[in-house]
Amino acid sequence: MAAADTSIGTEPIGTERDARSFRVFRFKRENGPSRFDTFDVPAGPAGTVLESLRWIQIHRDPSLAIRHSCLHASCGTCGMRVNGCEVLACVTPVAGLQSGEVTVEPMANFPVLDDLVVDMTPFVERFPPQHATTRASEFQTAAETPEGIDGYERFEDCIECGLCLSACPVVATDDTYVGPAALAYAQRMLEEPRGDDRDAILAWADGDAAAWRCHAAFECTEACPSNVRPAQRIMALRRALTDRRGGGS
Repeated sequence: MAAADTSIGTEPIGTERDARSFRVFRFKRENGPSRFDTFDVPAGPAGTVLESLRWIQIHRDPSLAIRHSCLHASCGTCGMRVNGCEVLACVTPVAGLQSGEVTVEPMANFPVLDDLVVDMTPFVERFPPQHATTRASEFQTAAETPEGIDGYERFEDCIECGLCLSACPVVATDDTYVGPAALAYAQRMLEEPRGDDRDAILAWADGDAAAWRCHAAFECTEACPSNVRPAQRIMALRRALTDRRGGGS
């Protein structure tokens, strides 16, 4: 009997004796209600959840829909829930999970498009109107830029993975709440405004569904893979709003 294929393409991820049972959420609009499918995956000690899902996709069920890009926690596209916790699948080692079945689900509080793929539109729409992807960098102001480059740019620390929204208990019960990622972004703009309208940002953050709607559960900070600390930033934003109202010390 031929040995089972335990590779992703040509890269091995484990042996048959390393097999873990993966219980994977499935949803296809044309197939009716959602369900869970179970797969035995040869996930070795260095294998990640994403590698295991790709193994399932390649060797067991090509219809499994997953979203990924960079494979090193920079793009945020592989956010999902594993054993009930929000994680980036590409940097979540299977060996670090408790023994037994591994349950993989799409992020909570998002519309599910296909299996583990969610619609990120509601996440983007929560950000303030001033939201930008990149901003001119203030670092190395004395450095000469290479030929053909006009200036340096710095990406914001938030990778916009959506894990904080998935973990937030307020988002789960209130669709109008702008959520931790957008509020953390507003507070960062106050720290380094660079021409942004501070009054407009504060007015947005002072809305009924914004900074004061947070219940300070800190689940968003626990879930964040980029050390943005959204809950702490929301508290700082509240202090700025209090000062704006004339209640600061």
